[in-house]
Amino acid sequence: MKKLPLILLVIALASCGGPEPRRPVQMKTSTINTSIERSKKLLALEESMIEAIIKKDSINEYTHSNSGAWYYYVQRNDEATYTPQPDDLVTMTYTVTGFNNDTIYTQDEIGIFNYKVDKQELFPGLRNSVKLLKEKETATFLFPSSLAYGYHGDDNKIGVNVPIKATVTLLAIKKQQDSTQN
Repeated sequence: MKKLPLILLVIALASCGGPEPRRPVQMKTSTINTSIERSKKLLALEESMIEAIIKKDSINEYTHSNSGAWYYYVQRNDEATYTPQPDDLVTMTYTVTGFNNDTIYTQDEIGIFNYKVDKQELFPGLRNSVKLLKEKETATFLFPSSLAYGYHGDDNKIGVNVPIKATVTLLAIKKQQDSTQN
């Protein structure tokens, strides 16, 4: 009789091994390479859409930027020579449309916008494109979704992987004192 509580105690202690982790019901087979291939196909599709837009547009002369966007000038300012540099404060307006010219954001919705170059958040295409313009210039940019709002969208009107057009007007540039370029 004396051994029964001791045996029960040994069994109870031996069975307390802690909770065993649950195993996943389904293993995901997606790899980084799959994601890379999907992104490459999407970019190729969007670049073909951009090429089709450029081919249809016989009026404007498009330029390819180093960041991957295509653009044309709506209004040039040949008298100005200075383009925004990091830390400069630019005043600008812009509109956003889809590739089939459906309006997403109007200039009135966005308003006049002040942006400290490379110090504030903008979508990647716009952040790079601002630095191509001079005061009083307007250009229309074609951005693949990777330079727009990407796989996330803007949580409002722009969905997942949507390429966009943005027409940007640079109203003013306020240089920082340490800027050396004229």
